[in-house]
Amino acid sequence: MEENAFYVALSLLVNLDASLYQIVVLSLQVSLLAVLIAAALGFPLGAAVALWQFPGRGGVIVALNALMGLPPVVAGLGVYLLLSRAGPLGELGLLFTPSAMVIAQVILVLPILAALSRQKVEELLGEYREQFVSLGMSRACMMPTLLWDARFALLTVLLAGFGRASAEVGAVMMVGGNIDGVTRVMTTAIVLETSKGALPLALGLGIVLLTLVMVINATAYILSETAKRRMG
Repeated sequence: MEENAFYVALSLLVNLDASLYQIVVLSLQVSLLAVLIAAALGFPLGAAVALWQFPGRGGVIVALNALMGLPPVVAGLGVYLLLSRAGPLGELGLLFTPSAMVIAQVILVLPILAALSRQKVEELLGEYREQFVSLGMSRACMMPTLLWDARFALLTVLLAGFGRASAEVGAVMMVGGNIDGVTRVMTTAIVLETSKGALPLALGLGIVLLTLVMVINATAYILSETAKRRMG
């Protein structure tokens, strides 16, 4: 039976099954938007923590590192309470929409991007500090220079964040509701279809998700090797 389900899953992929690809497209849209927002916030935040000394800086670093392992269900619960009718943002009506899923994924990914970018910027700052001082550069001017020089490493970090977002299930199910045609993404659909015994669609989505993860890891490896060659 499982073998037959596998062949049906391949048929769904080859024949461009509408329901399957609708789920895949929504998954990519949500995760890509979440990662881009997290990068726009997280990379400058990480660089700022690396460059500036301020009271409580150690606590911020510890918090960012700790939040890298934030349980998705905890993030989902926080967003749910924030967006529910009784919550402070309930009037916006964002709960059980793709926007709520984007918010949850941003909360999960942002600490990863901020913490890892801080580490990389601190490493580069140690290498270039004397040059920056000799040029009289302010820390605000150092930030774009360091971020640009770390671009290959940051792209790898970005891919890691995208992998985290695209493979997440707990938070998006809580705040999205797994509504067919509205908020159903690959991970939530796999859970639902498997529980229903509808293995072909679950397997098809699993193949797509596994392929996506492999592409992300291969791209991250290539970027890492490229950065090493440039540094060498």
